[in-house]
Amino acid sequence: MTKDELIRLWEEHTAHEFATRDTAATLETMVEDAYVNHIPVLTGGYGKAALAEFYAERFIPAMPPDTTLTPVSRTVGEDHLVDEMLFSFTHTQEMPWMLPGVAPTGRRVEVPLVAIVKFRDGKLAHEHIYWDQASVLKQIGLLTDASWPVRGAETARKVLDPSYQG
Repeated sequence: MTKDELIRLWEEHTAHEFATRDTAATLETMVEDAYVNHIPVLTGGYGKAALAEFYAERFIPAMPPDTTLTPVSRTVGEDHLVDEMLFSFTHTQEMPWMLPGVAPTGRRVEVPLVAIVKFRDGKLAHEHIYWDQASVLKQIGLLTDASWPVRGAETARKVLDPSYQG
């Protein structure tokens, strides 16, 4: 695949996750033995059967309606793509893929997120998704000790503005 084809496929995949919210269309962009690994909380799945359940039950319907992804940077290689973005939402519903077991708090969250995506045979083979879970927990009010070296939405602001001092 060309770099443009990798980008087009990734953008189609994420459009099905976040815009059309279509599990079947999302899975069509992936190889049979694809996997998704949300590194901070070990959610996701391996293989299309597990991913079908994950997307249909714990990811797509568990996305708050005001969720936004703001692109920051993108690196594209021969068979990999790395996207850095800001992931923003109001915690108005349970989010078992990001905050398993945590009831909605109604709080706003803005966190830098990195997706490392590998492609194979013209489809997505895997996604490794990274974010700072401590920052998310601070923003929803579960980490409250100010002496801990954890920041909240300031981390997102710093990504957009390197001169930001918080």
